[in-house]
Order: sequence, then C-alpha cells, then structure tokens
Amino acid sequence: MKSAITISLVEEARGGPFVLWDGLEKSIAFAGELGYDAVEIFAPSVDAIDPDALGKMLDKAGLKLCALGTGAGWVKSRLQLADPDAGQRQKARDFVRSIIDLAGPFGASAIIGSMQGPSGHTDDSAPSYLAEALEDGGAHAAQYNVPLIYEPLNRYETRQCCTVADGVELLESLSTDNVRLLCDLFHMNIEEQDIADALRVGGKWVGHIHFVDSNRRPVGLGHMQYGRIIQALRDINYQGYLCAEAFPYPDPHEAARQTMRAYKYWTQS
Repeated sequence: MKSAITISLVEEARGGPFVLWDGLEKSIAFAGELGYDAVEIFAPSVDAIDPDALGKMLDKAGLKLCALGTGAGWVKSRLQLADPDAGQRQKARDFVRSIIDLAGPFGASAIIGSMQGPSGHTDDSAPSYLAEALEDGGAHAAQYNVPLIYEPLNRYETRQCCTVADGVELLESLSTDNVRLLCDLFHMNIEEQDIADALRVGGKWVGHIHFVDSNRRPVGLGHMQYGRIIQALRDINYQGYLCAEAFPYPDPHEAARQTMRAYKYWTQS
C-alpha cells in the first residue's frame, strides 16, 4: 500500500477535510520532503492546473498524481450528476469528463463524491441518473487505462450509496467494469457496522482509500482501530493508496507529518 495526501486549490472549501492548502508548488514539494508517494488534488476546474507545470513539479518532488477530485463541480457550480434537469446533468458529466481528461495522462483517476447528489435530493430517478453518469465516466476513463472512482458518502451528505455494500451493488449493476470504490474511513465510521468486514465485502471493487480518523482528523487523533482495517486491506490484496483526506489539524504541516507517522506504523508493523 502506498501513501498519498490531499491538496486543495478551492478557496470555497477552505476549512474542509483537505490537508495541504499552500498552492501546488509548495504543497507538492512538502509532500515529497515527507516521503509521500503521491498527491490527490482538489481543483476548482481543469483551467486551474497547467499539466506541463504539474508534471515538472511532481517529477522534481519524486511524486505521482493518484487522483483528481470533481467536488468543485458541486461546491462552485452546483452541478450534480443526478440533477432532475437534463441540461444540468449534461454539464455535470462534461465537468467530470474534463477532470478525467486532465488526470488520465498522469495515470490518475477522477473521483466522484459530492457531485453524485446532496442529502436534500428527493428525485426517485436519482439512482438511475447516477448509474448513467458512472457508465459514461467509466467508459471515458478507459481510454487512459485508469478506472473512475466512486465514493459512497454518509447519510448526511447523500441519499445515494452510503455503505460499501450499496456501492458494490451499484457497480455490479453497470455494464462497464471500469468503476471502483473509494472507501473513506470517516464515512465508513458513520455507516458501517464493522469497517474491516465492509472492506472485505468491497473486495476487488476497492480502488482507493481515504486514510483518516473517526473525527476526520489525521490518523491517530481519533478513536479508529486500524489493526483490523489494515489486515482487511491485506486480505483483499489492496495495493492502492492510503490517502490523507483529513482536517489540517492542528495545522497542515503537522497533519501531514502525523499521517506519515501513522502510515509508516500501520503499514510496516
């Protein structure tokens, strides 16, 4: 299992669960200094990132890009893939495709989280709209030989999939096999009866992990029990990233250091 850390470029999300906030160059350099393997970037749009410049920053720091989030489509533009309006749904799909096209050449995935639809969505067609969007995004990502990543969220953030089992059922219903699950330990702490068992249910569908504690602070600063979680990931032969998506507590740099200490402890023990 490899290490990764989140970088946010979205001012509207400041104070949210992203660790590094000092811009790409400084954040990538710092992540490299700490020994991370990769970064996950939350950007306002593809226009905010110069691919050539990003590639040079990553190469200099010895890092990979593991994923790009799509959540700014919701945070900034109120786009969601399950919108009742067909025109808005298409705009949301186009936004996701643009993120896929930026991430794909780096061998990175786009992540569908908050764009799946907020907690207030009451349209009975929402699940089918989401499935259609995942079909579209998964097929589009296939040209880059990377999967689309879909994240079940807790009940306070969506009425779509809230558990890993729900996510597996959704992915198994699709005609594309190029969508994988993001299992976020914070959301799982709310929704799952047993996190380790849920990861085993996820099995081959688990494509990305958000490595965070029960209170959404860095690993080790809450009450999450990681021994069985790490063992479950080993049991399913998970070889992807453990990515810190946590509040920058007590500050971004210390949150990054704390996560790296925890990553080394749990993966090397």
